[in-house]
Amino acid sequence: LLIACVSVFIGNSYQAQMPGFARDLGHGDPGWTYSALLAADAAGALLAALALESRGLLRPHPTTAFILAMLWCASLAGFAITGIYTLALVLLLVAGFVELAFTSMAQTLVQLNSPPPLRGRIIGIYTLASMGMRLFSGLTIGVVGGLIGIHTSLATFAAVLLLVVIALLVGHRRTGAAAG
Repeated sequence: LLIACVSVFIGNSYQAQMPGFARDLGHGDPGWTYSALLAADAAGALLAALALESRGLLRPHPTTAFILAMLWCASLAGFAITGIYTLALVLLLVAGFVELAFTSMAQTLVQLNSPPPLRGRIIGIYTLASMGMRLFSGLTIGVVGGLIGIHTSLATFAAVLLLVVIALLVGHRRTGAAAG
């Protein structure tokens, strides 16, 4: 559910809107200042991969995945509303880091907790939720962004997703407490 909601509400559609964000931040030229916005997100993901693999910083746990997803929502909402280019770069770096961390953790949890006879099917459903549901983020961020503005659209859907993730975390904790 976490990965499906992330894919539906935001996915990676904000990256396609980067020319508009760059222009609004005063750096819409095709030079390095525009590319740096995309590179910041990618650099965050690279740093996460290096940190998580080399140091084993985060143990796979559902609560950690939810918290990382919440940090992703907050960093994207901050990016959407800032008018400061340097802060936008920092927030995208954070967004890239926590996105890779929570998606990797979510997939790890799916693999570890799937019964072996069903693992292939469950991973297939996870992949459908992760990649296939991104179609809808084109509507949330793209189409709605065309109507109300890309900044408002990304900030709004990041906030909505944050609330959904919090609700999923609360539900997870309740079912975990009921099972225990």
